Amino acid sequence: MRRGWFLPIAAALGFSFLYAPIVSLVIFSFNESSLVTVWSGFSTKWYGELFSDPQLLGAAWLSLQIAALSASIALVLGTLAAIALVRFRRFRGRTLFAGMVSAPLVMPDVITGLSLLLLFVAMEGFLGWPQGRGMLTIVIAHATFCTAYVCVVVQSRLSDFDRSLEEAAMDLGASPVRTFFDITLPIIAPALVSGWLLGFTLSLDDLVIASFVSGPGSSTLPMVIFSKVRLGVSPDVNALASIIIGIVALGVLVATIIQLRTKPKNRQV
Repeated sequence: MRRGWFLPIAAALGFSFLYAPIVSLVIFSFNESSLVTVWSGFSTKWYGELFSDPQLLGAAWLSLQIAALSASIALVLGTLAAIALVRFRRFRGRTLFAGMVSAPLVMPDVITGLSLLLLFVAMEGFLGWPQGRGMLTIVIAHATFCTAYVCVVVQSRLSDFDRSLEEAAMDLGASPVRTFFDITLPIIAPALVSGWLLGFTLSLDDLVIASFVSGPGSSTLPMVIFSKVRLGVSPDVNALASIIIGIVALGVLVATIIQLRTKPKNRQV
């Protein structure tokens, strides 16, 4: 009996520890008071304040653009790196290449941000590009460390890939390019989507690296929120966080529904 009660209690405590702060944040986003710790009644005025704040909206739009561009660039580079590591197991410099690809996974963000800042300053001095720090430098910086995460995801999928499918397609007369787009790409598509979403999330969430490589007029959403929180938590920040939580929850729900609907079809096949 004790064993039967232990697992539900442990699970309840674990989920409470994880999700109680998120639930309280969502609740207080509807608080009428400007004090985020004092409940004075239900109100949605802070959502109106949020949508009338050009600083937060501009930072959110900039962060979405940077995240989409960084994830797309990282998807291409990470996929190419994963193919090179899996398909070409022996080539000169493979160990060095693998180490350089995986280095951003274990490198502290402070070191990465400082290194990229020094690189951009040196490039501007020698080449005249990039001129200053802004959206371009943030995209390059985010694509750099997101490539490592995409490479890991795609590499794990390619390691279990059945090469006989590609060989059968080429035996039937398909060129290597057509084999890749007709056979390989559809099979590894879930890994590509996962890698892109992971890169998008990491880029959208980054604060430290963006603080190093950004300039005036290119403050991302985490930078703006951090500057606001340092002066005290504002209720409109709670509203923004609640909207992001709602979007993520909706995405997870849609993905779960699609997965549940595709499972019976796969079983019938």
